[in-house]
Order: sequence, then C-alpha cells, then structure tokens
Amino acid sequence: MARSFCGSEGTFGVLTEATVRLVPLPAEPVLVVLGYADESAAAEAAAGLLPYGPLTVEGMAADLVRGAAGLPRGAAWLFCEVDGEGAARALVRAADAVDSTVVRDPAGQRALWRIREDAAGTATRSRDGTEAWPGWEDCAVPPARLGAYLREFRALLAEFGLHGVPYGHFGDGCVHVRIDFDLWTDKGVGDFRRFSEAVADLVVAHGGSLSGEHGDGQARAELLPRMYGKELVGLFGAVKDVWDPDGGLNPGMLVRPRPLDEGLRFAGLPLVGLGREAARCVGVAKCRVAGPSSGPGVMCPSYRATGEEKHSTRGRARLLHEMALGEVVTDGWRSEEVREALDLCLSCKGCRSDCPVGVDMAAYKAEFLDRHYAGPLGFLRRPRSHWTMGRLPHWLDVFGRGLNAGMRLPFAARLAGVTPERAMPRVADRTFTSWFAERASVRTAALTLWPDTFTDHLAPEVGRAAVRVLEAAGLGVALPQGRVCCGLTYVSTGQLGAARRVMRRTLDVMAGGAEGAAGPTGPVVVLEPSCAATLRTDLPELLPDDPRAARLAASVRTFAEALETLAPDWEPPRLDRPVTGQTHCHQHAVLGDAADRRLRTRAGLTGDLAGGCCGLAGNFGFEPGHYEVSVACAEDQLLPALRGAAPEATVLADGFSCRTQMGDLAGVRGRHLAEVLAEAVDEGETGS
Repeated sequence: MARSFCGSEGTFGVLTEATVRLVPLPAEPVLVVLGYADESAAAEAAAGLLPYGPLTVEGMAADLVRGAAGLPRGAAWLFCEVDGEGAARALVRAADAVDSTVVRDPAGQRALWRIREDAAGTATRSRDGTEAWPGWEDCAVPPARLGAYLREFRALLAEFGLHGVPYGHFGDGCVHVRIDFDLWTDKGVGDFRRFSEAVADLVVAHGGSLSGEHGDGQARAELLPRMYGKELVGLFGAVKDVWDPDGGLNPGMLVRPRPLDEGLRFAGLPLVGLGREAARCVGVAKCRVAGPSSGPGVMCPSYRATGEEKHSTRGRARLLHEMALGEVVTDGWRSEEVREALDLCLSCKGCRSDCPVGVDMAAYKAEFLDRHYAGPLGFLRRPRSHWTMGRLPHWLDVFGRGLNAGMRLPFAARLAGVTPERAMPRVADRTFTSWFAERASVRTAALTLWPDTFTDHLAPEVGRAAVRVLEAAGLGVALPQGRVCCGLTYVSTGQLGAARRVMRRTLDVMAGGAEGAAGPTGPVVVLEPSCAATLRTDLPELLPDDPRAARLAASVRTFAEALETLAPDWEPPRLDRPVTGQTHCHQHAVLGDAADRRLRTRAGLTGDLAGGCCGLAGNFGFEPGHYEVSVACAEDQLLPALRGAAPEATVLADGFSCRTQMGDLAGVRGRHLAEVLAEAVDEGETGS
C-alpha cells in the first residue's frame, strides 16, 4: 500500500513523511570510463556489466560531448562507479571496450562527472543552435533491450525529421533526451503528438515503461492505456475515486488526463522577442549554486549573494516568461515584480557562457528596462543613475575634469543617484587621446587602439602603458579619427535607442564617414574588457542590419590577443612573481582569457586570477540599494583572493570596475596587465 500511495503522484493524498531504504556509500569510490565505437555498442555493453555490481552505469554519445578532453578513445562512453580498485580492474576486463580510463583522484572524478551533469543543459541546444525540449524524457526499457531500442528510437527521430541526443542511466535502461520539437506552430504540435504516440508504442514493444524515474504526470497519462490497457487504467481511476472522491488532488494526473498536447508551455507566447528568448530556460538550475564559489565561472553572483530564486537566472527567466504570457504577471513591460527581480542582476553576462542553454539575462534586462521606461513621460520614472552613469561618456566629453569639482559638493552623490557608501572615481587631468595626439611616432600603424571612455578619461595611464608595450613589440599604433564609444553604459541602463545612435556614430567614424568603407587600420585593440565585449556582441545584435557592425565586431582584439597574433615572436620581459586579482566577468563570458593566461605565463606571472564577479559591475555597485549585494559578490572570490595573496604578488585587473572595487573595499591598487608589462619594459631599457 505504501508503494502504491507514493507512486500515485499525489493523486491519493498528501505524503507527509516516508521511510526509505538507503544505499551505502562506497568506501573507496573509483570511476571507470569505458569507450565504445558507438552508442549502440555502449548500450548493449551496459547490461553485461551489471553482474559486477557497479553503483552507477551512465551513458552518453559523442554528439552530447562538446570536446572529449579527458575521455578515453571512442564515440560513446559508459561512466561506471565502483567500490575499490579491484572492482575497477574486474569491470575493465569484462567490458570489451575500445579504451578505458580508471580515475581514483576525487578532483579528476568530479571533472569527468561534470560532463555528465551538464548533459541536461547541453542537450537543450543542438549543434546548429536549434532549441531542443524535454518533450519525451525518461522512458525506460530492460537494460538488455537498450541497444536495440536506441537504434529504433534514432530511426524514428529521422523519420519525423527530428534531432535528439539520448543519454542517461544505461545500467537501468533509462534514457533522457531533448528533442528539437517545433512547439510554436500547429503543425509542429501535431508532429509532437504523433511522435509521442509512436515512441510510446516502441517503448511498450520493448517491454519498457513510459516513465523510468520522473513519473507519468500530465505528459504521459494519456498514453498509459497503450502500456497497461484501458481496463487497468480504468481501475486506476476507480481506486483514485476511493481515496479522493471529490477529485481535488492533482486532477488530470495519471487518470482522466487532459490531452498531452494541451497546455504546452509555449501556448500564447509570441514567436519572436524576449518571451521566446526567456523560454529557452528549462530549469537546469546551474545558476543556483551557493557560494562561496571557486574556479573561473561567473553565474550567478546575485543568487550567491541573496540565496533567493527570483535573483537567479532561472527565476528571472521564469518571471519574463510569465510576463510574456500575461496570465500571472498581467501588467507586461510595466511590471514592478519583473523590474524588482532584474534590479539585482549585475549584467555580468556570466549566464551567456555558463548557462548550459545560453540564457543572456544582461541582454534581457537591457530590453526590459528600455521598454519599462518607454513612453512620453518614461524618462521621468528612470532612476537618476541612468542619466548620470548611464550617459557617463557624454558628461565626460562635455565637462571633463570639471566633474571633479561638482562631485565634491555635499549633495552631489544624491543628485547623481549614487549610494552614499561610494565615492565617484576621479577624472584624470589629461585624457589619453590628448596625450596621444601630441606624441610623434615613426612606425606605420599595424592596429587601431580603441580609446574607451574609462581609459580615455579615468585611467589614461592604462592607454599610455599599452602604447608603450605595443611599440616595444614592434607594432605601430593608431587611434580612430574621431570620437568613438561602444555604447556600454547606455546598454546596461536599458537606453537602447540612445545606444543605437551612439553605435551608428561610432561606425561612421570607424568607416571614415557615413558612406565610407575604409574601415580601421588593422585589428581594433580594446583595453577595457566590458567595452570589448559590447563591441563583440551587443553592437551586432543591436544593429543586425548594418554590415559595418559585424565587421567591427569581428576586428576586435584584446590586448593579449593583439600581442599574440601581431607580434608572435616578441618576448615579454620576465617578471617571475605570483599574481592575484580578477578576471573581468565580461572577459570570461564573451572574450575568453586564454591569450591572457599565455601572455602571463611567458612573462613569468604565476597563479590564477579570481573568477566570479567583482560586484561593482559598472553602474550597479554605485546605485542605491545595491551596496550590500555588491560587497557580498566581492566576498565570493575576489576579496578572499586578495587577503590570501603573497605579499609580493602583483594585483591584476584589466577592468576599470574591478580595479575600483579593489580600491574601495580592500585598499589595494589593481593594475592592467599592460601597466605591469610597460613598467618592466622601461626597467629593462634603463638597466641595459
């Protein structure tokens, strides 16, 4: 009776407590990874391993694994956990695999298991970018039938013109798969129904179950007569009526269900736009990882700081989904619930790379804010920080260092919409562009150095250092022939109309005029990671119909990338010291830091920089109500790394926000990698 009650999926009553059997943990866990020629071979081998007592037998094929680093040879793999090295050797001897790997080290085991854990997210995106959905999950067949079942399942996918990547608990015959169903159109939904019926018949033909571990619910209930027969399913209904005569407990589950294609998640959503973009989240919850975090990953700093679902990538995506449907969140773009949830989003872009399905909450936040404050009087409802920090490039161009005097006034912070815990950065006495204009160089320009707002007005020493190093590497440097701006601050505050205008003016300058096609001199080297990321991604996404945007985006290089590609034979000065500091979250998410790591290694700078987000994130950390979260984000990785660094360690941070956060919270001066190398170049020349 207890098993029947628990298996009723809440249709008999409410379960308040249960006694369960526990499986003892292995005393000496060893991971055995077995490689096979293909998925069918791996599936057929799984049943033969069960007599050797593995705790788990997990399977996946090469079309799920994006790069097989650390895996043995093969095109499909079984991940088997056993207790002890002797059991591992016995399993390998019995496996008849193409290749095998035995991993005893816990860190190595975690790295390999992470491939399997990420499968639920990786499988939601086909290699061509098509969205795939959990519309046919969790069926199971006897393990001995799994190979034959998967071959027929793949054939059925091909017959319907669908693509999916099976993976799962091969030792139990249980298969998970995400399939690229078209759930947006009537034809696609019809194909979904026909495919579901065909697969149900296939599972039953192999003696299997429509659900292996997740339950039948609404998705399978209509198909249960194919498995049990109508008479037995009718008996299920009679038993439910004994327990629940009023039919109030989970109606539509298991018995008397709604059609399987009714009430689909996308019914009522627009075919394009933010609602559809947010719907790509399928709840994998990789964003819901409690702090403190470790490693280079960024997502999701606001969740780690607050521990609240609504401040996770998944929670925000769900709210945007509900907003698009208009059933629960009924006031659309004016929704205060959605605005509140997005308010603590740092726009770090971490989810763009770390989320298995590529949710881009920074872009969604920008679009929401743009529409939230739209309308004749929308500008009056905007926070003051949107007009001050959101339009910072304009104010710096107009007032320059005159802003320093204004910010010393006692009411300046409140007037600017800045939290009183923060001090505004000081504007430099001389811009980088004015310094560059007065210097002479006989070198022919090999690249264009981008004078971003932060480098030009707030940290010109970074620009001067970059020129020093690039020229020491034999590279001539040019600047754009006019004022340019990537539009970052306008994007992050949701002023997309202004951002597009700024970007178009920039493209005019870079092309030599509105109709010009000359383009910049060589690659465009951008020192500020957030500006480089904006040019790489936001620029072409906001101006998709302007071919100049794609050309400029493709030409963007980081400082390290430029040295590596344009001066591959240049040897940087050897510094031979440890480093600490922060990898900018936009660099992690969009640009990558592989070239930076290689350059640091060549310069003898050892150690890793902190991952995560520094917590300042441009305007975010300056805005009222954000200070505590900003500090909590810094405490995740950055501040512990600074406190634990060796006294002689060099503190690196290419991002202006990261350097500002270090100074404000730790009293530490972080430097751009260009500054550290330029100092060494000068010392080397002086010494010689």
